[in-house]
Amino acid sequence: MNTEFERLTLPIDGDFTIARGSKTTAETVVVRVSDDAGQTGIGAAAPDPHYGETAATVEAVLPDLLAAVKAVDDPLALGEIERRLRETVRDNPAARAAVDVACHDLATRRLGVPLYRYLGLEAERAPPTSYTIPIDEPDAMAETATAAVDDGYEVLKAKLGTDHDRKRMEAVREAAPDATVRVDANEAWTPAEAIANSEWLADLGVEFVEQPVPAENPAGLKRVHERGALPIAADESCVTLPDVAAAADRAAIVNLKLMKCGGIREAVRMIHAARAHGLEVMLGCMVESTASIAAACHLAPLVDYVDLDGALLLAEDAYEGPTYAGGALAFPERPGTGVRPV
Repeated sequence: MNTEFERLTLPIDGDFTIARGSKTTAETVVVRVSDDAGQTGIGAAAPDPHYGETAATVEAVLPDLLAAVKAVDDPLALGEIERRLRETVRDNPAARAAVDVACHDLATRRLGVPLYRYLGLEAERAPPTSYTIPIDEPDAMAETATAAVDDGYEVLKAKLGTDHDRKRMEAVREAAPDATVRVDANEAWTPAEAIANSEWLADLGVEFVEQPVPAENPAGLKRVHERGALPIAADESCVTLPDVAAAADRAAIVNLKLMKCGGIREAVRMIHAARAHGLEVMLGCMVESTASIAAACHLAPLVDYVDLDGALLLAEDAYEGPTYAGGALAFPERPGTGVRPV
């Protein structure tokens, strides 16, 4: 087996601002794993410094991770590959996810089936994705909401976490009166603020609130879950498999991401664990290339909510594959994850 990787800087369509800050580009590291027959699997890492990863840290550990893949030397031995990756690098989940996705892509290309079919899933059961509205001035957020609805998106996710959240949210709701709207505060509120904000957000018809308080305050999250007016989704509070059980008394929904958990098989385990604990599941992403987000699209039939618009927020992408344009999932007619260079 042959392996290689490259780092790409992808432009975002405008500024992408959340409570933690803004960015105009997305760093990704694309991984390719090829067999002796010339088949190539593609994956990518979308590292987030909030979880301790950067493109540089991904590049630093990839040689060891890819050496582990070569040592297995069997693209269909996905369980052994996952175990070797975890033994080689305990942390760095985005880096492990890039290799894991590339190996799943290669294996299912060799088998001649799309990844979702290999997993036994029905594509038509995938929920529509939400479209993210970054923090901006109220008029600008309203314009983004209007444009998204005009493009066919029926579910919006508004980023909040500022001193003027109510004005921003009222502008979004006025611009999209019939849309399903979710809110993501990215840990920006205190528990008291989150409970108070949930009251007027409920009056505006918001569906649920994602990560209203810092992950370092589990007692505060539980308080908001118990006393707030809206369901709570745990994102930064739910990173790995053990976090699922811990979130069960602090949230109604967990937001899982391949870049947080390290790969496809671990994400599936987390989904089943969430079900066992009576939690609903959202499948999320970073602002990332189709090269990495495609694999998550194939898992979408397993979950209740989807937030997989990361590639749609780019001004340009180096890869194409499954799409959520207009909100509805569409798979290309080819095996694997369906990813290929543009």
